[in-house]
Amino acid sequence: MSGRPSTAGTPAVSATAFPKQYRLIRTDEYSSVFGFRRALKSRHFLLHYRPRSIEEVPGARLGLVVAKRFLRRSVDRNLVRRLAREQFRLMRSRLRSSDFVLRLAVRPLILDRQAMAQEIRGLLSRATSSRQ
Repeated sequence: MSGRPSTAGTPAVSATAFPKQYRLIRTDEYSSVFGFRRALKSRHFLLHYRPRSIEEVPGARLGLVVAKRFLRRSVDRNLVRRLAREQFRLMRSRLRSSDFVLRLAVRPLILDRQAMAQEIRGLLSRATSSRQ
């Protein structure tokens, strides 16, 4: 028997987690956001959004689309996803009750972590302040 306490059956979610309730998972969830046809644009990204109705569970949810044609290496695609999730996690409490899909729309010349994070943060900030 190990000296560690058993955590079976206790789904503890840390403050840094990105649980499923904050993610867009199914294809129809993505389709409904794209079908709403509203988006904010930055240099490299498009942030598609769809406000959620009162009947739905409140809170913001995020979906990510990072195409292989823009970033060939999986390491680079995963970096962009990690940066997006982190910025979303930090700003989630300030976001309106909406579904968001962040999509890489242009191939970046250089992958600068700070610049990408700043760009994503700027888009999410605009989503909080813009009329939806």
